[in-house]
Amino acid sequence: MKKLRNLKEISDGRLYDIKDMVKADAGDCYGCSSCCYGVGDLVELNPFDIYQMTSCLKLSFDELIGEKIELRLSDKIYLPYLKMYGDLEKCSFLNEEERCSIHSHRPNICRLFPLGRVYEKDDFKYFLQVGACIKPNLGKVKVKKWIGIANYNENKRFILAWYEIVKALAFRLKFVHDNQELHEINKYFVDSFYRIEIKDGEDFYSRFFNILPETKNRLGII
Repeated sequence: MKKLRNLKEISDGRLYDIKDMVKADAGDCYGCSSCCYGVGDLVELNPFDIYQMTSCLKLSFDELIGEKIELRLSDKIYLPYLKMYGDLEKCSFLNEEERCSIHSHRPNICRLFPLGRVYEKDDFKYFLQVGACIKPNLGKVKVKKWIGIANYNENKRFILAWYEIVKALAFRLKFVHDNQELHEINKYFVDSFYRIEIKDGEDFYSRFFNILPETKNRLGII
């Protein structure tokens, strides 16, 4: 989540929409996996990321914890992040050929790179992180094609809702100083959103928005 006043330092100074062309295409990377090292602090995973991973690997959220992902405390909220290994901090999902083993189900932050998002009111735009990708002469590609996410409108609605949830909960927890209460709030937060159960006739998005009102109420956020 980058603030507009910082964008000039890391971007080309432009904001892009989903139909815009942007110089982000690394040409299938050709074996390069530089952006898959040392990013454990950067790749925060949202519930849809976890749903994608568990669906792809046929593993539960709890089976991913420890080996593939780790819970970290951020603004008093426990959130899952990609786990890195070794002195080079290699992503846990890189295979022996240095390719992503869950590429078609990779996290949204990985999917965006070298793009990022900037949030404005009830919307967001994309920006290009200049120099973030080590490949020279990146090609032009439409933002929508580069992201390559199915059901884009539903996904965007979810991303915006999730951004507001995390922001509101971080503000709420500023005023919670009892460790037991913090633990109980975080447990309910993780259980509700990251151990989400998809019922028959539902997809991820419908299930998420079905549980959202009651979950927000119990978390004490608007």
